[in-house]
Amino acid sequence: MDTKYLWKFCSLGGVSRVRISSGEDIAHLGELDQKLWTTLSCPVEGLEFNREFLSLMDSDKDGKIRVHEVVQASEWICSVLKDKDILLDGGSDIALSNIDSNSPTGSRLAASAAQILRNLGKESDKISLADSTDSVAIFSGTRFNGDGIVCELSADDPAQKKAIAACLATLGGKTDRSGAQGIDKALLDDFYAQLQAYSSWRKSVNPELLPYGANTDKALCACEKLSAKINDFFVRCSLIAFNADAAAQLDTSLSAISAAAGQDLSQCNEAIAASPLARPNKEGVLPFSGINPAWQADWDALKSLVLDVELPDAEQLKREEWQKILAKFDSYRAWKNAKAGAGVESLGLETIDELLAENAKAGIESLIGQDLALSDEANSIDDVHKLLLLRRYLYEFLDNYVIFGAFYDKARKSVFEAGKLYIDQRCLDLCIRVSDMGKHSDMASQSGMYIIYCNCTSKKTGKSLTIAAILTDGDVDNLRVGMNAVFYDRDGLDYDAVVTKIVDNPISVRQAFWLPYKKVARTITERINKSAAEKESKISSQLTSAAAKAELPKADAAAPAAAKQPFDIAKFAGIFAALGMGVGMIASALAALVKPWYMPLIVLFVLVVIISGPSMFIAWNKLRKRNLGPILNANGWAINSVVLVNALFGSTLTSLARYPKVLRAGDPYAPKKKSPWPWIVSIIIILAIVFLALWLTGNMAWAGLPKPL
Repeated sequence: MDTKYLWKFCSLGGVSRVRISSGEDIAHLGELDQKLWTTLSCPVEGLEFNREFLSLMDSDKDGKIRVHEVVQASEWICSVLKDKDILLDGGSDIALSNIDSNSPTGSRLAASAAQILRNLGKESDKISLADSTDSVAIFSGTRFNGDGIVCELSADDPAQKKAIAACLATLGGKTDRSGAQGIDKALLDDFYAQLQAYSSWRKSVNPELLPYGANTDKALCACEKLSAKINDFFVRCSLIAFNADAAAQLDTSLSAISAAAGQDLSQCNEAIAASPLARPNKEGVLPFSGINPAWQADWDALKSLVLDVELPDAEQLKREEWQKILAKFDSYRAWKNAKAGAGVESLGLETIDELLAENAKAGIESLIGQDLALSDEANSIDDVHKLLLLRRYLYEFLDNYVIFGAFYDKARKSVFEAGKLYIDQRCLDLCIRVSDMGKHSDMASQSGMYIIYCNCTSKKTGKSLTIAAILTDGDVDNLRVGMNAVFYDRDGLDYDAVVTKIVDNPISVRQAFWLPYKKVARTITERINKSAAEKESKISSQLTSAAAKAELPKADAAAPAAAKQPFDIAKFAGIFAALGMGVGMIASALAALVKPWYMPLIVLFVLVVIISGPSMFIAWNKLRKRNLGPILNANGWAINSVVLVNALFGSTLTSLARYPKVLRAGDPYAPKKKSPWPWIVSIIIILAIVFLALWLTGNMAWAGLPKPL
């Protein structure tokens, strides 16, 4: 292998892998041939690991952590540490003296770490991950922190404080690193632009735009409120003038008033308001009296603000007069629709003019500039947090990424292990989240694993997930699709699990030994059950048919007595002789088998090898190649090496229920122990018959018992 660095190797999971046992190994990861990495990339989602660390490692934010990103992070942290071996213990703090100040990056990090401790009011020669995590605590009480956002605390000048507060009250703000709300350059520019625009708009009004002086806006509102009802009234009048017969239908109907009369009219305002503003007429004039009660208040406001000004002595309103009144508001409407700076309108024109006169914008821009000048220093504080994150989690991640050490160490959990599944008196420790069921369906068979797919739902949180649970021990006779189970995630949260799919593969050689016999027994049982069901159905049908055709006997008819058969001794002797010959033939065959005595054992062994041998060989061949890689690949991993789960390691991944021996004397429902004597007597009788048959046929001469005369 062409490399400058001398790597050490070990056997892990039956495969040779590189061993990372020192800080120097981590520093030289860039020199390790990618062909020797167990993983080339892994997804960020679906891993049981610190989310902030995973996001940090995914530097290009593409959802995958690749080899070059791991190398970059490893080389960066090793370049700023004096003692790189501290990475191996996964601690959460770093001594300031261990940060290498001889490099520019290390010097900057050491200064920032010291600043964090000062800001937190701590006197310590170490900084911890907890110290760098709480940015609000770090920057609390600081005027400037490099994020380009200034708050009221950043300003000393009252005018600047006033302007920042006004901006926050009207346009909102942005969260400063200190946790307070503040404003940046873009928000400041928008605020002053709106102040100027609103002030200019308000001052552009002139008397020609105000037909009713100071009451113009109120008058316009009064007109707009009744505009639809007044227009509706004049349309009704036009229709009555066109056809007088329509007057009854266009007026408020008597039936509608009669229907409402029996109700609480104070609660019928909406129904009353739907009636015309006034009773329409063919003359087409709107009388100032006789207004619909539901609209009377709005009418009074319109009359006092507009009609009394335009038509002081009139008692009615014509359509032409109404249209002229509305036309007077055209210029005012256009000016009002051109309103600018609406975001700051709530401050009022007087306050807006004060803010413009004080002109604190330039001073606030200066504050923002001072804040941005500290951006490098503030970013260095973020880099201190990065340093501590890598210090805490990098080696643990490498152990899961480069060599899969955590997976083969049962004292720990690997990043892809999601929890435990309890099902059928066993616990399956190897459970993996399924991100794409389609890919799993295609690749699962390549793993050689017995996989139980489950949909899991938590009633406590509403969360749901799909898992692939790997079964590596026990039998599978009771496992079925649709079976219920319980899944516990890494945090101990329980889920209701339902089996949705099973990928059948060998679990052990022992299971494979019994598999052919179980299949034969299952087939025979199914055939017997099927045959019995068919015969039962046939007999039931025949009995039913016979019962339907049968005739009941007459009451006075006596059934003839069955004729008694005489005992036939010759027939009985013939049957006994035939039985004896059959037993003799069987005995002769058995005698041939026991010559020599070990022949039955050889025959039995050959039968077992013929029946169970192929199944056991296939199982052994699959078990030694059982590979977790295809399952992880289906989840988006790029596995670069086999991840073997052989029989020895697999036995540690599934634990079976173990019961102690208990006395059943106190259990009234326990099955009663049967006496062994019926079996013993039966065996003795069978052996006696066999012995007698062998002796009678002359096959016991080898034992000194010649054939009797």
